[in-house]
Amino acid sequence: MPRVSAKRQITLPVDQCREVGIRPGDHFRSFVADGRITIVPMVSGSAKGCLRDLKGDPRLSDEDSLRSALEESGL
Repeated sequence: MPRVSAKRQITLPVDQCREVGIRPGDHFRSFVADGRITIVPMVSGSAKGCLRDLKGDPRLSDEDSLRSALEESGL
C-alpha cells in the first residue's frame, strides 16, 4: 500500500502506471472532486485543434479581448 512521505510524495504502483501509460518523468494533472484526488497523465498534442472553430474579432486588440473576458467572468 503506497504511503505519503513527509514531503507529500506518493509512489504510484507500477501496475497502475503501466495500465495508464505513466512513465518516469511524465507530466500529469491532478485535481480534487468529491473528496478524491484524480491523477490524469498529460498527453502531448491532446488539445490540438480544440480552438479550430473559434473565430476571433480582428477589431479587438489582445488587451481589449482580455479586458472583455475578465469583465464577463466577473473578475
